[in-house]
Amino acid sequence: MGLFLAFAGLLFTWVLFTAWQRAEETRRWQPTPCRILSAQVTSARPTPNSNPAYRAEVRYSYTFENQRLTGTHIKRVDSASQHEDNARKKLEAYLIGSEATCYVNPALPTQAVLKHDSRAPLYSIWFPMLFVVGGLGMAWNALRRRTAAS
Repeated sequence: MGLFLAFAGLLFTWVLFTAWQRAEETRRWQPTPCRILSAQVTSARPTPNSNPAYRAEVRYSYTFENQRLTGTHIKRVDSASQHEDNARKKLEAYLIGSEATCYVNPALPTQAVLKHDSRAPLYSIWFPMLFVVGGLGMAWNALRRRTAAS
């Protein structure tokens, strides 16, 4: 049981660490001025019987290394919401024709975002690590008792 808890804790620690690394990666990208070309909320039904999913869609143009490019991502992963108001709030900062700063991946200039992902996964990583420590402690204690009984 202890090894299972330790393994599960390691798995969740890895997931959180990977999410934090992705969030940090865009912070090393090149800040670049951009102009908002369009901003709208679209809706779609993933399945015929599901509620509509609302997505904030933005298009912006930027120039990187003398190339004029177009971006469409607010964050690396633009998730949909079942609440139209949430999608509209994402667009409040991006008025059509306004100037903004996008962050461009220097290794792949066609990849750009307007916002960085949250660093919250790193702040939460301690919790699954408790399961690693606790699980290893349980396994160590069980192994120690087993050798003491022999």
